[in-house]
Amino acid sequence: MAGEGKTALECRNLWRVFGDAHGGKLANSALPKGDDAIRLAEEMSSAGDIVACGDINLKIKDGEFFVLMGLSGSGKSTLMRCMSRLTEPSAGELLIDGEDFLGISDQELMEVRRRKMGMVFQHFGLFPHMSVRENVAFPLRVQGASEAERNAKADEMITLVGLDGREDAFPHQLSGGQKQRVGIARSLAVDPELWFLDEPFSALDPLIRWQMQSELLRLQTLFHKTIIFVTHDFMEAVRLADRIAIMKDGLVVQVGTPEDIVLNPATDYVAEFVKEAPRTKIIKISQLMEPLKTGKPKKSGGEALHCDMTLEDALSWSAVRGGALPVADEDGNMIGTVPPERLTAALSGGDDGE
Repeated sequence: MAGEGKTALECRNLWRVFGDAHGGKLANSALPKGDDAIRLAEEMSSAGDIVACGDINLKIKDGEFFVLMGLSGSGKSTLMRCMSRLTEPSAGELLIDGEDFLGISDQELMEVRRRKMGMVFQHFGLFPHMSVRENVAFPLRVQGASEAERNAKADEMITLVGLDGREDAFPHQLSGGQKQRVGIARSLAVDPELWFLDEPFSALDPLIRWQMQSELLRLQTLFHKTIIFVTHDFMEAVRLADRIAIMKDGLVVQVGTPEDIVLNPATDYVAEFVKEAPRTKIIKISQLMEPLKTGKPKKSGGEALHCDMTLEDALSWSAVRGGALPVADEDGNMIGTVPPERLTAALSGGDDGE
């Protein structure tokens, strides 16, 4: 999980509108917010414009795994492209490490992309005439690294993603999962601070997709990158994300942890999104517990639920106990209790007692 301090990327009242009917209503000096922004987005849509992103306000923390999700046409991929400036925003502000990312020169933009950003897309985008090693080394070649330096780094990344022995293979000799591993290795070769992944696994078979998700989580534990990941699959988002932003019609309708969104959907649209989600595998005990009053930490003695335990794991443990269930943190200190009725309510999808 990302730290609570530094903000890696921030969107302030960011808009991207396709079309000419808005008639200059997106002057940065008077950008609408909240309900006014929603009304303007509806007005522009009625006039024939496409509001791909409207009044986007997000802070993504350094080292956070942040997922953008929504149905097709919700604006999630356009928002990612605006964040990387592959698509230029129509209005608003975009900050990277607190600095204005929209006001930099073309040369500065090129350098940021070369040295601070990594990108992986659904379509692998490998050069068919290049070997695996040459594909992975290509960004370093663009940076001007020597052949020896870029080949050494490429081989390191190839090993990291589990493709040892395939360095000299060409894309047509690889499976879909192997091609995506090459794409991941290539994007990591420049040691990016910001890592953008746009539905990178959606074209893969379910088993390979699960394996690639596991691989991505393993890499994140090693490198702690700031990741912005696009998907339309809620369970993929739940498995990967520290936080999720759900989009509809170009607007962000809810931002929160997977557990927050499952327990407290902000709109009927979000509720529909999460209604089939396996609550027992998503909801954590920390979301259900009543915190203890502040005081000197007390050891649990081992007979307690762990705060990061899922509801599924907690149910079997709690079946043999009566009354409120103690909850401990990773150090074994008591931090709260869970009344049995909260477990029952969370299991049924009712009021969790908060």
